[in-house]
Amino acid sequence: MFGYRVPAPDEAMLISGGRRHQGGAPFRVVTGHGKFVLPVFRKVRFLTLAMCESEVAETCVTKQGIALTVRAVIAFKVGNDTESVVNAGQRFLSDQDQMSVLTGRIFAGHLRSIIGSMTVEEIVTERQKLATEVLETSKTEMAKIGLIVDSLQIQSIDDGDTGYIEAMSAPHKAAIQRQAQIAQAKATQAAVEAQQEAARNQAEYNRQTAVVQAEYAAEVDRAQARSAQAGPLAQAHAQQEVLAAQTELAERAAKLRQQELVAEVVKPAEAEAERIRLLAMADAERMKIQAEAAASYDRVALDRMLIDQLPQIVKEASAGLANANVNVLNGTDGLGEIAAGLVGQGLTILDSVRRNLGAPDSPADKNGETAKKPSSGQIEIQ
Repeated sequence: MFGYRVPAPDEAMLISGGRRHQGGAPFRVVTGHGKFVLPVFRKVRFLTLAMCESEVAETCVTKQGIALTVRAVIAFKVGNDTESVVNAGQRFLSDQDQMSVLTGRIFAGHLRSIIGSMTVEEIVTERQKLATEVLETSKTEMAKIGLIVDSLQIQSIDDGDTGYIEAMSAPHKAAIQRQAQIAQAKATQAAVEAQQEAARNQAEYNRQTAVVQAEYAAEVDRAQARSAQAGPLAQAHAQQEVLAAQTELAERAAKLRQQELVAEVVKPAEAEAERIRLLAMADAERMKIQAEAAASYDRVALDRMLIDQLPQIVKEASAGLANANVNVLNGTDGLGEIAAGLVGQGLTILDSVRRNLGAPDSPADKNGETAKKPSSGQIEIQ
């Protein structure tokens, strides 16, 4: 847009013209945003806020009167506040490169002043102290011109041809050299001891190797001797084992033949004898059964014949009673008893015949009792 200006992030826009601004500044300071500027009536310029660098190489005399050339680098910039921008703008706006030149001159003066109050030993050994003192003494002066210092680095300190710094470092160099020599001697001694230890280890290894080889050779000789003796012994053992195996085989063959004979001769003979014995027992049992059957048949036939003759016996007995003089004392019961008595007498006669023929006794005889006449009535035969 025509008339609208915007500063860069590392710049401050200075607008001059018009009435005087706050604090009596001859221009307005704008940073971080844009501003509309009337052409012709206003003028715009820009002041850098970026980091700047200045190098210093100054010959300084120490407290001891020894000249030292000190080289340092200063990093600085314009302050961000409005007062610092106004101070720097009024001094460097037309020639901003003069900021580095002026800063270098300021720091060179402060270096000469501070180094003049220090010894070479302090300067060499306490560089940070030197830098801090230079910064502190220059801070106020740099603020007046709108600059702030970020860092100061002492790059080198040189005493020229005087050799003071080198002489100062000689004891330390000698101590370092002594330490280096001692370390070298220790290293050499350690190397020698290591070599000696390696030689001893090698000798011990060779000795152990010789011993092992001698033991191995002796073991080989013993093994060969055992092998030479083992031939006949092994053959004898083998023959003995063969004989033992043959003997065991013969014993097994004899046992097998014995078992075969038992199976072929003894067992069949025993089986045949058992068969004959069983047949004889079966024939005897058969004959016994037949005899018992025959005897039983004869008794049955005899009993049958006697039973068939029993009515005739009773009849004959009754005929004998017909001609007898019988007195019945108890009436009808007496007649029944007479009939029963006749039958009992017939059975008694039958038993007598059986005993005479060898037949078994009747049930009454087996019990040790004979047939008795009934006692319920009395029969009298005359």
